[in-house]
Amino acid sequence: MSQDTHVRQLIQTNILNKKHISDRFMPKFFFVMAFVSVFTTFGIIITLVTDAAKFFSQVPVAQVFSTKLAPLAAEPSFGILPLITGTIITSMIAMLVAVPVGLTAAIYLSQFASERTRRTLKPIMEVLAGIPTIVYGFFAYSFVTPLLMKLIPTLGAKNALSPGLVMGIMIIPLVASLSEDAMNAVPNIMREGALGLGSTRLEVTFKVVIPAAISGIMSSIVLAVSRAIGETMIVTIASGSSKNFTLDITQSMQTMTAYIVEFTSGDAGSGTVGYYSLYAVGLILFLFTLVMNLIAQHISHKYREEY
Repeated sequence: MSQDTHVRQLIQTNILNKKHISDRFMPKFFFVMAFVSVFTTFGIIITLVTDAAKFFSQVPVAQVFSTKLAPLAAEPSFGILPLITGTIITSMIAMLVAVPVGLTAAIYLSQFASERTRRTLKPIMEVLAGIPTIVYGFFAYSFVTPLLMKLIPTLGAKNALSPGLVMGIMIIPLVASLSEDAMNAVPNIMREGALGLGSTRLEVTFKVVIPAAISGIMSSIVLAVSRAIGETMIVTIASGSSKNFTLDITQSMQTMTAYIVEFTSGDAGSGTVGYYSLYAVGLILFLFTLVMNLIAQHISHKYREEY
């Protein structure tokens, strides 16, 4: 018997003879902790589906996907298209701000800024992500909206434009940070090779670094969209509660999250159709964010470059 085989047998024997309680207990503890998020997710899904089913059993599908939303009227109507439209429009406005600004910031920090400048600017930029969203909501309502009203006279006191712009500002750190990480993951040898062939730093950025980091960049954008769709306080404060179906961003709109906040404040009695409509809207919102996350994972796996 060789010495290596003898050592392996000794190791296996010692492992089998271990009497420490922690060696038997800790793997089970770690297993339970690992599945806490899984159990929580299943609990959320069961809750949403169970109560949303009660809503859909009482409201015809044709009415659910209509443009009339009047849950507290004498003859209530529960068309959710105004909520979906408001959510999509405010999210699109936010992305029109967050994507170009966030990507530009990421390009500068990863490709052009010195190490000292990067260490200074990145923490300052990421402070935006730590500001409570209710503060952003008051900022949108009391500062951005009055400023925009001077530029757009027809802008309403509650509108979709102002919260959309402020949501974009809030999401900038998410796009910039994740995109910068993706760009920094590109090997320096690829940059050096392109520079050695005579490319400028700008050409290296757009023709080498960004194509190589496109997986991480696209994932950051899709995750930012999910963040915008799920935002609550900014749109609740600055966008208003108008349930009219409109595409006019200068007018008040209500998003799915704002609708849930409004009704959970006490307008919907427990067990009523309006109460169960909260779960229906929550289920649709859950599906929206789930689809966005699946898209992000698909893009990340499809375009990932291995170095």
